[in-house]
Amino acid sequence: MRSSLWKQDTWIKPFFKQYRRALGLALALGVATFSFAAALMFTSGYLISGAPLVVSVLILNVPLGLVRLFGVGKPILNYFERLASHDWVLRMTSSLRLRLYRSVEREAMAFRSKRSTGDILGLLAQDVGHIQNLYLRTLFPLVVGGVLYLALVVCTGVLSLWLGLAVLVLTGLAAVAMPLISVLANAAREAQRKQARARLYDKLSDNVLGVADWVFSQRGADYLASHENDEARLRALRHRIERFNRLRDLALQVVFGLIVVVLLAWAGTRFGGLPDGAANWVAAFALGFFPLIEVFAPLSVASQEAAAYRDSLERLNDLPDPDAAPSGVVADGLGSAERAIPREPLDIRLSGVGFRYEGAHRDVLDGLDLEIPFGQKVAVLGRSGAGKSTLAGLIRGDLALQQGEATLGGVACSALGDDMARYLGVIQQRTYLFNDTLLENLRIGNPDASEDEVREALVRVGLGGLLERLPQGLGTLVDEAGMRFSGGERHRIALARVLLQGAPVVILDEPFAALDPATERELLDVLLDVLADRTLILITHHLQGVSRLDRVVFLADGGVSLDGAPAELERDSAYYRRLIALDRGGLQGA
Repeated sequence: MRSSLWKQDTWIKPFFKQYRRALGLALALGVATFSFAAALMFTSGYLISGAPLVVSVLILNVPLGLVRLFGVGKPILNYFERLASHDWVLRMTSSLRLRLYRSVEREAMAFRSKRSTGDILGLLAQDVGHIQNLYLRTLFPLVVGGVLYLALVVCTGVLSLWLGLAVLVLTGLAAVAMPLISVLANAAREAQRKQARARLYDKLSDNVLGVADWVFSQRGADYLASHENDEARLRALRHRIERFNRLRDLALQVVFGLIVVVLLAWAGTRFGGLPDGAANWVAAFALGFFPLIEVFAPLSVASQEAAAYRDSLERLNDLPDPDAAPSGVVADGLGSAERAIPREPLDIRLSGVGFRYEGAHRDVLDGLDLEIPFGQKVAVLGRSGAGKSTLAGLIRGDLALQQGEATLGGVACSALGDDMARYLGVIQQRTYLFNDTLLENLRIGNPDASEDEVREALVRVGLGGLLERLPQGLGTLVDEAGMRFSGGERHRIALARVLLQGAPVVILDEPFAALDPATERELLDVLLDVLADRTLILITHHLQGVSRLDRVVFLADGGVSLDGAPAELERDSAYYRRLIALDRGGLQGA
């Protein structure tokens, strides 16, 4: 990883600092575990080789005691090391995921506009899991290996300067040289493999979501061929990485063998003059090194994988900071945000609003002025790309204004943050129901709602009869994605959520797109009835039923092209009459 990227990182470093004590404890336990393992093999070798030559059992008391100490201590230390490591990793990744979801939620529409579905899924699923391995596969092996390498060189150097130099060079091949060679040979390939997997993730997600287009165009074979080519390139890259790894591992085994030979030769020379005692020390020094092979062998893999984390860090640091105060929010002396309270009536005002998505060649909205008094029922129409959903995002506070101002009750929409849910409810085109009970799905709008309040909301939206037919009533599982219910029923459930939420302003974002005309008219009747005392903003692409609203607003060329009561527009605007004729003729030209 580039040092500049790590210095500017605001996603991973804070968690290393926050959980530094748990991290330090886990690393210390790791060093102690391998130290006990080496000491156990050292004393065991001394004991096994020397036991047949001992006249009195009393002489073996010390090595026997040490074997018991190291033998019992190693698994205990290993257990607590695993416990501490996984505790710290799970804490870090849980906090990271929470921060990631908050970042996505903070600017959801802008996030979707800059990234494809596959990219979003890869970020949420793959990158967080990849960062988790930053400790398990990189940080832990490198730190523990580095500490034990220095300790081994110092200990052998104290016994013999020449032995210390030999261990410094030979063990350095495994602990320093091989990792550097691995980085030079395979680090770029590892990064390429991760990027290839991310692209494959992206393409596969988009193609699965658009599989109907492949089928209808009779190009299914082309899709399979493209996917197989991507898989083949990924396999070829993985094959090159694994081939180098096998050769490197073979070289490492040769190096480890040389170290053992050096230890045997030195111990034989150093203790060979002792009567009947040489075998004890020769076996002890030779066997004592073998547990350290498990420390030095993973260092090459850890080093070459480190470069692959750069892409994940870049993607995370490219996200908006969820902890930064939104525009219009003033922080108090304690660092918490003071959120203003909208004043009644909760009128919506947009003045001189301009917005352009990143990479776009023109503004979606340019100097838009719009005022929606509280309680008014407004339909917002326009061609695809006219800015209808962008307008809704600015009112919700999901998008940051680039020009002008958008207020609710005199307070900037973006300054309300999470408090916006108290004032504004949204019904999307696709109502998602979780694989839980109907009661819990409805309580998303108000977690404190009683069962009686939930039943009343269902009755108000016309689902009282459905509730009676369900086998367990409110306790009935809705099945994955709510497939138990029809599209109209899911929209009514979403409306019941909004009623329980109690939001005085409701935005309907293309709620009728997947419904037949009869269901659409019926649902509109329910909406106008139950939301009679609230502001209703209906974002739609056609004119079905808008004559029953108070006002119709057309967006075009970044601003408002038509604005007025439906009856007035039909009387005075030839363009509006033509749109009505096209809509009634089955063309969605609005």
